[in-house]
Amino acid sequence: MTGTDWIVILGGIAAIAWVNWYFFLAQRTMVSATVGPVSRSVGGSGTGESAGKDSRATVSPIPEVTIVVNGGYSPSSIRVKARQPVRLLFDRQDTSGCSEEVVFPDFKIRQFLPTGKTTTVEITPPAAGRYEFMCGMSMLRGTLIAEE
Repeated sequence: MTGTDWIVILGGIAAIAWVNWYFFLAQRTMVSATVGPVSRSVGGSGTGESAGKDSRATVSPIPEVTIVVNGGYSPSSIRVKARQPVRLLFDRQDTSGCSEEVVFPDFKIRQFLPTGKTTTVEITPPAAGRYEFMCGMSMLRGTLIAEE
């Protein structure tokens, strides 16, 4: 074997090692969100002072969580109440083909996500449990955790 052969072999081994590390061993940052009622102020001046009889707190009927799609889902773990609807807002910033749709197999939902736009998906978990969601190629993954 010549020196060039050894360089090619070692380069191939290094490339294989890097691919395995990147896809299987690299630590990904896990971000999680807990969804609850969103409190909004109605009326008032925006300074915290009451502006009349319309100043009262209201609760949004459907909680919302924004999920940024950029090389993964952030947050990738979302806690919600079972049997209550939740509105997931997917903000796709990634341009790769892998992230162009989100799939919720348990809900039979497959939603296209246009680049640079926010797409809304409304889900009502029927019972407590873990519900996976992923890209169309099953490379990007997240979890919707429904609790009692």
